[in-house]
Amino acid sequence: MPGPIILRGRVQLAAKRVEIKASGELRKVMALHFEEIRKAAEEGKGKVAWCTSVGPAELLHAFGFRVYFPENHGAMLGTSRASADFIPAATAAGYSPEICSYLTSDIGGYLKKETPLKKLYGFKGIPKPDVLVYNTNQCRDVQDWFSFYQREFNVPLIGISTPHPVPALEERHIKAVETQIEALVVPLEKVAGTKLDMAALRKAVALSRECTDLWNDVLRTGSAVPSPLTFFDECIQMGPAVVMRGRQEAVDYYKLLLAEMKERVKDGVAAVEGERLRLYWDGMPVWGRLRDLSELFANLKACLVVSTYCNSWIFDELDASRPFHSMAKAYTKLFINRTEQVKEEYIRRLVRDFKANGIIFHDSKTCPNNANSRYGMPQRLSKEGIPTLVINGDLCDLRFYSDVQVRTSIEAFTEQLSEL
Repeated sequence: MPGPIILRGRVQLAAKRVEIKASGELRKVMALHFEEIRKAAEEGKGKVAWCTSVGPAELLHAFGFRVYFPENHGAMLGTSRASADFIPAATAAGYSPEICSYLTSDIGGYLKKETPLKKLYGFKGIPKPDVLVYNTNQCRDVQDWFSFYQREFNVPLIGISTPHPVPALEERHIKAVETQIEALVVPLEKVAGTKLDMAALRKAVALSRECTDLWNDVLRTGSAVPSPLTFFDECIQMGPAVVMRGRQEAVDYYKLLLAEMKERVKDGVAAVEGERLRLYWDGMPVWGRLRDLSELFANLKACLVVSTYCNSWIFDELDASRPFHSMAKAYTKLFINRTEQVKEEYIRRLVRDFKANGIIFHDSKTCPNNANSRYGMPQRLSKEGIPTLVINGDLCDLRFYSDVQVRTSIEAFTEQLSEL
């Protein structure tokens, strides 16, 4: 049990958390994902494709690859707080401490021959790739990240360079990406040793669409008052949407989770007991402080009901009847790849739909593309009557994060909101 929380001189017992029953099944689904990758990499039971988190995973599943996502590994390193030990190794190898800390944590861990995959899932080390596939729709760092491993493992490196940033999504943008996805087919056929089965691709895209629709429905339950789940719950529950879209297991899991969330809404079960404030979280999670922040907000009776981050895995443009075109459209429409004006309107809409009292912007030091507080957006929204708070931190590198400053800022912000 967590100890008492001290809020500005007041001692308050830690708020109770309502556990999500489906989480037991979540652990099984994630264990299956990693076990398949381990067997492919270490026992020769298949081939492994590394993919960026918003890359063409459906195409890789159609070829039968076991798909590994290094960004997911980066989040694991951040959550376990191992990043502090690994980032210096990447820095010593010439990687700036101010670039993506997923990248520096992951490469540093590789250089030190350490990974939480050993303890959690019985891996000997990170899984050796047969091919590396990236999409720069998030940032250029992913290409440089995969280039490091191309040099280390001497395997094919292929990818997509997405137009950035995109205002109104036009056919020329989609066509440019669609052509590049189609161009991946021949090199993937060479690695896989088989021709692309279009029926398998359509099935993978259909499953991804079903997964994304269910995940969207889960997130939308957060618009209920009180909310049945928090941003911190969603950061854990999003696992299958990230690493197993295109798989039946992800669809089955979200059906289970959605039923539980709907039941909570019907019964008025609150994720935050006594919910009095509803907040929007913009930017990356602070993985190494997920539990601490969850407890802090719960004790302040504040529920983070919606986020930009977790909504980033809603790909409602996917269409099995046009797999290449719809993948290009869905992955180019991605929030992180849009102009400031488009992003601002998107955030306004979610604030309204989820009845949020204010926004917390996380200015993540090493992830500028996912930090939306650097070009005046909080100030513009504040002038419109939407209260905002900017906190400084990082997704993995806790040297950029101050527990005292963040706690003090959040306490003051929630007190101000309570007085409005």
